[in-house]
Amino acid sequence: MSAGEIIAIALAGLAAGMINTVVGSGTLITFPVLLAFGYAPVTANVSNTIGLVPGSVSGAIGYRRELAGQRARVVRFGVVSVLGGATGAVLLLVLPASAFKAVVPVFIAIALVLTVGQPRITRWLAKREIDLGRRGRPLTPLAIYASGVYGGYFGAAQGILLLAILGVALTQDMQRTNALKNVLAGLVNAVAGVYFMIAAHVAWTPAAIIAAASIVGAQVGARYGRRLSPGALRATIVIVGVAAIVRLLTS
Repeated sequence: MSAGEIIAIALAGLAAGMINTVVGSGTLITFPVLLAFGYAPVTANVSNTIGLVPGSVSGAIGYRRELAGQRARVVRFGVVSVLGGATGAVLLLVLPASAFKAVVPVFIAIALVLTVGQPRITRWLAKREIDLGRRGRPLTPLAIYASGVYGGYFGAAQGILLLAILGVALTQDMQRTNALKNVLAGLVNAVAGVYFMIAAHVAWTPAAIIAAASIVGAQVGARYGRRLSPGALRATIVIVGVAAIVRLLTS
């Protein structure tokens, strides 16, 4: 691996760590870089997932203040996230890559619609005294499981999907929701990464570079991302999501 490749992968990992912590879609930076350097799609996806796990942990730590009082949610939604991530990881090694990637732009578009409409949807639910985040409501865990399946399979914009789901289901500040998103996305990446270590070929050098850089990037993202107002955070999600759709449709 040349010095130029090391620098490029490190910069991609740094940017991915920042974006994943604030919004999501960091995979859309690191994954194409690995492809550009000649790694096979599945190997690039596997190595990228493993590399971003430390960044997810770093981002969750950076948002630990906003996680206060959410232990029950972390446990409840974390279990279904882990199950979804394991399912998606298995599917990656069984199904052709085109099978799931074809519907990725649709998933992101739905997430963006939910994100933009979240305040209005939340008000509508509140008027009817509907609490989707309450125990016994199956829709939210099922949606989180589905996002976990997607995250374990490909991962791009998993954070946007989670923010959309949690934003509609939970009546709380967007930054607290983002903190919960970081934990759930990290659990998905972690369980998928463990499975990939056992069952898939991993390019360990780029994975290690991404891991180191994403840790730093996640801390930067946590420091500045929490300063965004709910409106600014929502606008950032939309911008990143639209860019993700364009990139996927033109790649």
